[in-house]
Amino acid sequence: MSDSYIQNLFAERIGGVNYGKSNAIYKFEKIKRAKRAAKSAKPDTPLIDMGVGEPDEMAFPEVVEALYAAAKKPENRGYADNGGSDFKVAAAGYMKAVFGVELDPETEILHSIGSKAALSILPNCFINSGDVVIMTTPGYPVFGTHAKYLGGEVYNLKLSAENNFLPDIDSIPDDILKRAKVVVVNYPNNPTGASATKEFFTRLVAFAKEHKLIVVSDAAYASLTFDGNALSILQIEGAKDVAVELHSLSKSHNMTGWRIGWVCGNPLIVKAYGDVKDNTDSGQFLGIQLAAAKGLENPSITRAIAAKYSRRMDMLVGVLKDLGFSPKKPKAGFFLYMPAPKAAILGDGSRIEFKTGEDFSQWMISEHLISTVPWDDAGAFVRFSVTFEARGEAEEKRVVEEIARRMGRSKFEF
Repeated sequence: MSDSYIQNLFAERIGGVNYGKSNAIYKFEKIKRAKRAAKSAKPDTPLIDMGVGEPDEMAFPEVVEALYAAAKKPENRGYADNGGSDFKVAAAGYMKAVFGVELDPETEILHSIGSKAALSILPNCFINSGDVVIMTTPGYPVFGTHAKYLGGEVYNLKLSAENNFLPDIDSIPDDILKRAKVVVVNYPNNPTGASATKEFFTRLVAFAKEHKLIVVSDAAYASLTFDGNALSILQIEGAKDVAVELHSLSKSHNMTGWRIGWVCGNPLIVKAYGDVKDNTDSGQFLGIQLAAAKGLENPSITRAIAAKYSRRMDMLVGVLKDLGFSPKKPKAGFFLYMPAPKAAILGDGSRIEFKTGEDFSQWMISEHLISTVPWDDAGAFVRFSVTFEARGEAEEKRVVEEIARRMGRSKFEF
């Protein structure tokens, strides 16, 4: 079938006339295909999925019950738009309880249909053709993708172990700074698991003021701390002059599919976000907002989830160290990020070489039915997530012991 005229109408931002013709396969699609093939080849071996970046459990019962109750009330049936004062008040209370940050729920907080939606809306507030967004690699690309849709450019700062996976903002060239409008950071970081420090955030706020930049801090994992010391950029004096922070209940409250979060901080940026949002969506269902508010009123939910991930981290770090890997337990979140091995020696003496993190990740799926995520943006790395399915501590221990048994059939070279 020849191309229809529609093929000539696609926007350049998604490929123009060549849209849909590329044979390139996104890495997560490669992972899905490899998992299907491995399960078909070894149907009696259960897959251990440490690639999924979402919780393995449902939302807490009190949150589910609050949704059920709210969904039955006729006053909650309509469009939420940018309303939902109960949720904003609860988010303000959560920011105070968890981070010690005072916010005005009327002017400094607005809900989002998850962080991803907020990251796709915010570029529309600031980016014109030729403007630059400063981001990190590796990192979550959504803000940059939408900035490029608008004719903007992305300047990436490399995250490496040498700089504790914090961007070297002082290395940004002057010609980039002259055109830059926004700096996007994500801490605790996906995929590296690294956490920011107050010193870094203090320097970033000062840097933003010096160069007239806006800071967007994606803090989806910020409350999942293992030591109880949750860090927000809004704790820094003067941060609200230049920054907004994005929060989500997806990770902190086991509510990935519910799609609810918030943008908070600088009131003018929050207002602009709300104006664009008003022309983008009609708000999250009020029943979900009210149920989320119930969850936010109980920070012990987040503490319980963080304790589970910390426990799993301790077990997995021990196993991987015994196998020769170099994992370092993060301070928050659920990701372990480390260099991929260069080779594996199998039980029969054969040697499998890995030139990239993806080579290793694909081999782990086909050989051991263990799914991880490769990251080759800044070296050959692999990300393990402790969100594998397990109910209770005994089951967690059994899964980690099974990981050790399967991977222990090989010796790794680094």
